Amino acid sequence: MLSTLRIKNLALVSDLTLSLEPGYNAVTGETGAGKSIIIGALNLVLGERADRTLIRTGADSCSVEAVFEVAKGRDFKKFLDENGLEPCADGELILKRVFTTAGANRQFINGSPTTLQVLAALGRELVDMHGPHEHQSLLHPAKQLDILDAYAGAGSLREKFAGIVGRCRELEAEKAGLIVDEKTYAQQLDLLRYQVKEISQAKLKPDEEATVEQEFQRASNAARLLELSQTALNILSENEGSLLSQAGELGKTLQALQKIDAGADEAMTSHDQAAEALYEVQTALRRYADGIEVDPAHLHEVEERLNLIHSLKRKYGGTLAEVIYFGDEAEKKLQSLEQRDAELARINMGLKKFAKELESVGQELTAQRKKAIPKLAKAAMKQLQDLGFQQSQFGVALATAEAQSSSGFDTIEFQFAPNPGEPARSLRAIASSGEMSRVMLALKTVLASEDEIPLLVFDEVDANVGGETARVVGEKMLQIAQQHQVICITHLPPVAANATAHFVVTKRTQEGRTVSEITLLEKAERVKEIARMLGGQTQASLKHAEELLRGK
Repeated sequence: MLSTLRIKNLALVSDLTLSLEPGYNAVTGETGAGKSIIIGALNLVLGERADRTLIRTGADSCSVEAVFEVAKGRDFKKFLDENGLEPCADGELILKRVFTTAGANRQFINGSPTTLQVLAALGRELVDMHGPHEHQSLLHPAKQLDILDAYAGAGSLREKFAGIVGRCRELEAEKAGLIVDEKTYAQQLDLLRYQVKEISQAKLKPDEEATVEQEFQRASNAARLLELSQTALNILSENEGSLLSQAGELGKTLQALQKIDAGADEAMTSHDQAAEALYEVQTALRRYADGIEVDPAHLHEVEERLNLIHSLKRKYGGTLAEVIYFGDEAEKKLQSLEQRDAELARINMGLKKFAKELESVGQELTAQRKKAIPKLAKAAMKQLQDLGFQQSQFGVALATAEAQSSSGFDTIEFQFAPNPGEPARSLRAIASSGEMSRVMLALKTVLASEDEIPLLVFDEVDANVGGETARVVGEKMLQIAQQHQVICITHLPPVAANATAHFVVTKRTQEGRTVSEITLLEKAERVKEIARMLGGQTQASLKHAEELLRGK
């Protein structure tokens, strides 16, 4: 369930923390008070596109944070692990969205930065939103099929069918790559053979480029390196007045000084160490100079290797590792093409095998749907009768789809006759939004036991209904709330009266600015709010409100 919703600097809200209750939460208030801000905040934190014009005037950023209690609900550990997110702490799943006037857009799940796509995917598992026009989704056959399959418990079969379809498409793509005309086939073979040969003959090592470049640098500058090392040796030991000869003279002088005064011992020791170091430099320089060879043939060989490396990188990848990977993949493609007939036979065999599986699973899926259709129709009609359609007819027409999809062999269409004596027609032929909203509510009530989504949000889905139907809508909300947390924004007193928790949204002026606030009402305050919704604070309204709330 959604336990806490924190909103900061969104439209008329400056800083608001809403603590929601389990069960059925009703939200009421005057028109324009800001009830829609709650829906807007939820949409934002669930991954909907951010509209920066919603940032409160004068603020640089807006943030929405939602805390869901998941300890007793669905386990989201797999989802969090797969997306590299922190696990839930103390049974809380925390979603946060921040966006700024400058265009920055950040989102977090349990404190871990994430993408908008991941946030939206998790949001679909947490909240089912139904706005004033949400019932229009019922017009789409794909949505109707989702509803039927949810009721039929056909989710696993449908996933299995989709998996087989996906594998078939992969094999078809492989087959398409092999079935080409002979000229194209020969060209592909020639190109792949050339690429594989060029890369394999190079005998590349992933880390050799730096070594070859260093070797080229040394070989191309061999003469200069030899000259410099000889100059250093001359200064050190071979010229008249060299460092080592001067060090010898200095040593003799220090020895004479030491004989007269033992206090010169330290200077003599330091001299010996310095002279020893100079001899070590001399030895290292001679070894280095001996290793330098001015060899044009070697230079040419190293240069050719370096040019080859650069050429292969230009053709096949930015690094030697990428070039080697390209060669490996080209070799696999070459082998596949060279064994085209065998590969085609393997693919055709696989397609034949999957076609049988597809037929079997598809028929099983169709049978499960056919079995569920009369039960869904009967359950929906019962709910529709409660909602004022006393003699309505609801049905599901099932037909074979013209083209195969990942959802099975079937296409369906919900059919509805709201009035007696009229033939059932597709929902697309029904113009009344009031009828459509009640059909959606009836189906939601039927599906409540099948739906795993913890929070259902209804934004004025009770529009265009009233009287006894309004009372029933409130009862349906309470019924759905037995298995889900429900938030319902409503203008109808009977709908609000059935709530287990009643919040009111109000506007006030603070320091010259309009601010929206939301408050959880106690029983006495609920009576006044319901009376306001009934038409005013008259004795009759107050009495009627008390009657509506009796037992709540």
